[in-house]
Parts: sequence; structure tokens; C-alpha cells
Amino acid sequence: MESVRMTEEIRKRLSALAETDYKEFNQKLLPGTENVIGIRLPALRKLAKEITKKEFREYLDECREMTLENAFHEEIMLQGMVLGYAKMDREERRRYLDEFVPKIANWAVCDSCVTGYKFMEKEPEYWFDYLLRFQDSKKEFELRFMIVAMMSHFVDEAHIDEILRCCGQIRNDGYYAKMGVAWTVQVCYVKFPDKTRQFFENNAMDDFTHNKAIQKIRESYRVSREEKEELNRLKRRQPRG
Repeated sequence: MESVRMTEEIRKRLSALAETDYKEFNQKLLPGTENVIGIRLPALRKLAKEITKKEFREYLDECREMTLENAFHEEIMLQGMVLGYAKMDREERRRYLDEFVPKIANWAVCDSCVTGYKFMEKEPEYWFDYLLRFQDSKKEFELRFMIVAMMSHFVDEAHIDEILRCCGQIRNDGYYAKMGVAWTVQVCYVKFPDKTRQFFENNAMDDFTHNKAIQKIRESYRVSREEKEELNRLKRRQPRG
């Protein structure tokens, strides 16, 4: 008898976790994403951790055959979560990550997986160098992957200058790439206000991203009213229409 593929078993598990109301809610947040089952993040994370205790390599190897066309949104997200939770050496993880990153096609897959990649903090120089490979990418979600990973794991004294440099040089018309940069600059400002304020005074970000970053900082409860007023004066006027 032919054995059942692990990905097929997992798909049945995912179907059992589906919630119709949540599917409708989720699809509204993910424009352009069609294959949504409707599963809440805690349930996905629980399943991902369960897989890592079994034959996770078999599962990740089978995931190579998954594409954006033949896989569900939650299956792609689960792949990204498993490779983050599983215990493996950095070269093996890098191979699996190389296979996963091109499949990121929305902000939810990117952010839900990448913000949990604590392994990057254990070998910061290796993984920061890995992220820099994407700095010249033309793909919206490869750029968001890079910058959100930097924001989540590397906003420290050793990397702040490089992160701000990357924020200033990204050139992409994608909304989610721009918002990822704005979010990252906001986190940089909270942790390194002087360096980030200097960055605002002389940076090459497009006007939308520059102003959106200031807006996000001004929405933060961790920034004083005086700082918010000062930053507001640095906003750029954008042409109407």
C-alpha cells in the first residue's frame, strides 16, 4: 500500500481547523490572496510546533512541490513557521529558507513567520548578511521579508546604521514594501531617536514612505509630544491628485 504523504495528512488537519467566519474576515485583509482556508494564528502555530517534533524534514521536503497556485495560504504560512521552530544547523535552515521566501505573497505570511525567527538572534552576523542579499531585489515581498526581519531581530547598536541605510535605498512601488520600511523606521526611532532623526533630515526615501514613517512615530505612545511636533515639521508636502 502506498503511504500517505505528510503534506496530505496536514492538509486534512488544516481543513478541520477551518472557520468560515474567520475565512471571510481574513480574505478582506489579504487582497489578491484567493486560497484561504480560514485558520487562526494560534492554531497554526500549535500545529507547526507539533510538526517540528515529528519528521519535519520530510514535511519541508514535500513542501518544495507547493506553489502559490496549488497551495493554500495557510500551508505556505505553516511551511514558514515550521522552518523557524525546528532545530537544525544554519546551512540546512538556509536551504529551507531559500525555498520559502519566494513563496511569500502577502504581508500576513511574511510578518507572522519572520517576527518569530528567533534563530537569527543567536547568530546575528550570519543572518544579517543573509538578509542583505535581498537589498537589491525588485520583488515587493522579498524586500518586506528583509526589512521586517531586520526590524524584528536587529535594531541594536551594531546594526542600526545598516538598517537605516537599507531603509533609505529601497526602491519599490509596492505598498507593503513601503509600509514595511515605514514600520521599521518607527521602531528605529523609538530605540535610536537621535540617529533616526538625523536620517529623517537627509534621506532618499520616497515622499509617501517618509511621511508614513513620521505618522507611525507620531502614533506611538513611547514618543513625547515635543518630539512628535518636531517630527511633524519634517513632513514633506506631496502634490495633490
